[in-house]
Amino acid sequence: MVTTPVTSITFEEYLTYDDGSDFHYELVDGKLELMNPPTIEHFLIVDFLDTALKAEIKRCSSTWLCFRESGVRTGRNKSRLTDLCVVTLEQARELLNASAVFESPPLLIVEVVSPESVKRDYRYKRSEYAALEVPEYWIVDPLKAKISVLLLEDGFYEETVFTATQQIISRTFPELVIAVDQVFTAGNLSQGRRD
Repeated sequence: MVTTPVTSITFEEYLTYDDGSDFHYELVDGKLELMNPPTIEHFLIVDFLDTALKAEIKRCSSTWLCFRESGVRTGRNKSRLTDLCVVTLEQARELLNASAVFESPPLLIVEVVSPESVKRDYRYKRSEYAALEVPEYWIVDPLKAKISVLLLEDGFYEETVFTATQQIISRTFPELVIAVDQVFTAGNLSQGRRD
């Protein structure tokens, strides 16, 4: 039996909140916001990028880690769930036996846009991640076939948009070689998988 989520909750209560369902929630100004289950396209794009970023981390012999669906605290009673985030080993060690909600800024956050997350990914998360001083934020938008790479400069994001066969240019991963169309092809089963 699924109960109605509580109406007001602190960040500390959010870290241990369990309503007995498998639902995922973000914490927004002390209120739980239900996250709809992602589409298969969404899962495939996240999987492709997760694999690519982990391979690049390994190739560079870096001590960074890449996680799916970890949390990031963006305010006093606010926490967002990321599609992907790259953190240092030290950041991960701090949460080894705790809820995976980072309170210090990840090196990179990736969000894949879905029809119901357009405003959340482009507007709310953009301003919250900038305020948290996340140095790099990717908005991967299969609805518009573009990837926006936002780099933090003096507290604000400078945005570069990549489309079609353009290579994604990342400050966090300067030698990464991925074209935008590779990302979106990964999310399209009708064109076959290239793993």
